Amino acid sequence: MASIVAVIASTHHPFYYRASTATGEDRPPFADEWTRKILAFRETLTRARPDVLVMVGSDHFHQLWLDNMPQFLVGKAPYYDANWYNEEREFGLPRMLLRGQEDLSGHILRAGLDAGFDLAFSNELRIDHSITCPIITLRPEADLPIVPIYTNIFAPPLPQPKRFVQLGQSIRDIVESWPSHLRVAVIGTGHLSLELGGPRQFGPHGPDPEFDQRAVEWIANGDLDECLREVTLDSLHSPGNATHGFMDFMLMMGVAGAGVKADYVDTLDLFHTMEAYFTWYPNGAPTA
Repeated sequence: MASIVAVIASTHHPFYYRASTATGEDRPPFADEWTRKILAFRETLTRARPDVLVMVGSDHFHQLWLDNMPQFLVGKAPYYDANWYNEEREFGLPRMLLRGQEDLSGHILRAGLDAGFDLAFSNELRIDHSITCPIITLRPEADLPIVPIYTNIFAPPLPQPKRFVQLGQSIRDIVESWPSHLRVAVIGTGHLSLELGGPRQFGPHGPDPEFDQRAVEWIANGDLDECLREVTLDSLHSPGNATHGFMDFMLMMGVAGAGVKADYVDTLDLFHTMEAYFTWYPNGAPTA
């Protein structure tokens, strides 16, 4: 059976690529510290020596729109095009072509349906920065096959937070039941408090530092019970109008397991948002 060698949760700030590659007067003052943190975070995946990446993210109204909005979707294509034109224009993100792992996609779909999740799928999925930014930060070679899983965090009605956790728990079981010898890393990206287009968007930190602190503690300690008591679809409006992306972090807590503390935790206050990076090693930390 396949083994999950790393579970990773992170933010997916689309400005990292441009900031980290800028030089001279174009390089922002926070770029060096940000790059240092990303290089340390990247090593947590490299040490795990994965063969396949299961990537959890959310389409930012690029391919999925109000005419057809699945709650949970699995890509099952041989290749995935990325990024979208506005992401190239606004953030300087590169065009990418990522290889798919169709066998694992099919296994997740079949086993997910059998486990009670009515998963949608796409053979022609094009992916955006919620998937490509963690690849840029964690595996810039982009040399490993992926299985993208998209969640709906934008278009109400949204799934309840507990459903994200349940899906994470099922993903763990399903991947570990895949009849393969391959080593799998499950990587999910969301965010903490976030305001987009609102009055709190461009502050010195995230719009709700108190929520951010509690959220980091929940994730780092695997405190799913407290997180589920505190977080509701209604409560997520208060920290910022786009904070529902935190439910993708909750999904990753489900993959890692209740009560399981993260092996690696790091954060960075970055003008309008707090960046956060977490890694778990289900089979123990790999040796160097």
